[in-house]
Amino acid sequence: MVMNKRLITVLLFVLGFFYSQAQVITSVVKDSTTQQPIPYVTVQLSNRKGVITNEEGRFSLLLDSNTKETDSLFISCMGYEALGKPLNEFNENVILLNAKPIELNPVIVSNKQYSAEELIEQVKINIDRNYGNSITKKRVFFRDSYHQTLTKRDYTFKESTIEALNKKFLDSVLNSIPKKSSRYTEILGDFYGNFEKDNQKLSLIKASDLYDKQSELDLTSLEEKFNDILKKNIKPDSYFKIKSGLFGTKVDADEFLTFKTDSTDAEALKKELAEKKKKEEDRKKNFASFKKESLGKILEKQFFLEDSDLNFINKNNRYLFKIIDFTYWDDDAVYILDFEPKRGADYKGRLYINADDFAIMRLDYENVKSLRTFNLLGISLDQYLDKGKMIFSKNEDGFYYLRYLEEEMGAKVGIKRPLKIIELNKRVKGRNKQNELHLKLDMASSGINKHELILFDTEDITEQEFNSIKENNTVLPTYMPNYDPEFWKGYNILEPNQAIKDFTAQVEID
Repeated sequence: MVMNKRLITVLLFVLGFFYSQAQVITSVVKDSTTQQPIPYVTVQLSNRKGVITNEEGRFSLLLDSNTKETDSLFISCMGYEALGKPLNEFNENVILLNAKPIELNPVIVSNKQYSAEELIEQVKINIDRNYGNSITKKRVFFRDSYHQTLTKRDYTFKESTIEALNKKFLDSVLNSIPKKSSRYTEILGDFYGNFEKDNQKLSLIKASDLYDKQSELDLTSLEEKFNDILKKNIKPDSYFKIKSGLFGTKVDADEFLTFKTDSTDAEALKKELAEKKKKEEDRKKNFASFKKESLGKILEKQFFLEDSDLNFINKNNRYLFKIIDFTYWDDDAVYILDFEPKRGADYKGRLYINADDFAIMRLDYENVKSLRTFNLLGISLDQYLDKGKMIFSKNEDGFYYLRYLEEEMGAKVGIKRPLKIIELNKRVKGRNKQNELHLKLDMASSGINKHELILFDTEDITEQEFNSIKENNTVLPTYMPNYDPEFWKGYNILEPNQAIKDFTAQVEID
């Protein structure tokens, strides 16, 4: 038996379907005809543990010590024939799925022929039956990807009475800002509660932060240099007046500067250490709180909630619906509907509706116009992008729950207006105005946030169990200058795409 296990392991490794001593299997799922990767495929063991393939069709699945070679692996996707067989029969580095031919199900050809509008009404009628709002525990993996592009960074130098604050220095400030930057934050944890903000808890297990720290250090050094220039040139008891166009505000000098002081006093040192400890505790708490808030906002977006921005069901009179096809998800017959806005609604997309219970099993959406624009006195904002998809699975109690979510949100920001920083001092004899820096800014940037959320397990818990949960707010993200495939070893996550795997900071910082 030992020899058979070794032989199977060697065979699987040679053929590319990795089944290691660490009990992890990885592969890519492709269309058998087109050979194109299939994203968002459900990969599940017979004991219901599973993952979803990423946008490139890749997955990694962690097996526990109780997994046997004869346990079955089930692979299913909308529009494809489900594939299920024992682990030891997967002997290829690529898993191929065949498109499922459309055969009209008796449900579809029954006496009742639904129009698109009638189907949507059935979805609305059955929402409470299909989607629950109970208190649950969810094991979640959440990836937040942010990409920013500085599309414009021009300015006109008008005047500076501080010699060191010259055009050369200001050029160095602008040149230190990278034209493009990316950051990937990932967390794994247990999320407790329902869709109410005050009824949610997050206990973090592990987190990572992948970005180029060198760009932050460059900006920090410039800030220190800027502070040093001001220290040497401003007068005691000065304050600054900052004017941009028609507006002005007063800022005390010590708000501009960060002075570092040395103290040999034991009590002062003790106080300083206590403050640092508190800041560290706040940082830990705020990281977990921020991620909990982000997850809460994502869950609030689910289409069946009354206040969801995705209002094409609750306010279906603002949209046009059209049945375009039928398909299957495993053995479930599914209607495919497209929708588009009328009377100024925001979104278009596609719905996959179960023909038996009228649950939306998957939805794809994208905005058709900017969701918010602002342009006043040289400041502009354009929230031009909001698109995504949601995939739901049915549990043993008959309720559908969110299994996978992906959303991309993009905004463009611009500033084109004059800027004056004026040093004023009433105690200095002579002119009240001491120094002045005068610029005209013309800058713009574009940023995209991509969220990917996968829920591995969802189980109901009682209110008493929820109240007894203590959040773990001590976990902070581990900084990574480049992708480390070992970091998430031993955990089920959403497989990273190639861009994440290829990410490398310019200079590695310890």
